Formats: sequence, structure tokens, C-alpha cells
Amino acid sequence: MATSKITYTGNLRTQAVHLQSGNTIITDAPTDNNGKGEAFSPTDLLATSLGCCMLTIMGIVADRHSINIEGTTVEITKNMESNPRRVGEIVVVFTMPKNNFSDKDKDLLEHAAHTCPVAKSLSAELKQTIVFNY
Repeated sequence: MATSKITYTGNLRTQAVHLQSGNTIITDAPTDNNGKGEAFSPTDLLATSLGCCMLTIMGIVADRHSINIEGTTVEITKNMESNPRRVGEIVVVFTMPKNNFSDKDKDLLEHAAHTCPVAKSLSAELKQTIVFNY
């Protein structure tokens, strides 16, 4: 079964429908590439997907080990390259809640983040800079 259906709606905008749930998202071309920048660009979604995946896998591990990570935030910075135009680096900065994590907890959570499916699916040429603030 297909995952999504994407329609080009004009003016460098797409609408994607998640077929299982019916949820939708739109994308716009970024302002530095002839777009309006009124929504996530496709490369914004790529970068954001990395942070979402890392946090989801961390949540699975946290639940399994009774570690509370509720309230964790992730800030994503996408750095573009040219020739060819591509994402060159994604900076992922985690701000963890003040829960007095043990060294073992930190190791489990950080390993989960670094081994999430999106992180493992991206090209080795794309630099992933990951920072954890406890």
C-alpha cells in the first residue's frame, strides 16, 4: 500500500496526504529558490524528519527503560550546499528536561537517536551534527 499521495497545486506548492490517516501537509519552495516560504520546504521536511525520528526512537527506548523524556525539545538547523543544491548539514540540538539522567540513561538515549531509521537512511555525505543539552 502507498504511504502518501502528493498533488502539485501550483505556485511551487504541493499537498501531501498521509493515506492511512488522511492527515495533510503542504510544502512551498523556499524563498531562496523562487518560492514563497509560507510552509515547510521539502528539504525542511527532510531535516525535520531526522529530529522527529530521533525523538521517536528515543521515546521508544525511554518507555522500555522507564526513563522520562517528556518535555524534550529538538531544534533543527538545515544548512544548504550548492553545486549541486542539496542539504549539506543538519544540526540537531536536544534540550532534555531536568531529570537527573544517569550516565546509562544518557548512553541509551543518545545511541537511540544516532541509530534511528532516518539517520541511517541519509547519505554519509550529509553531515549530522547532534548536540545533547542535559
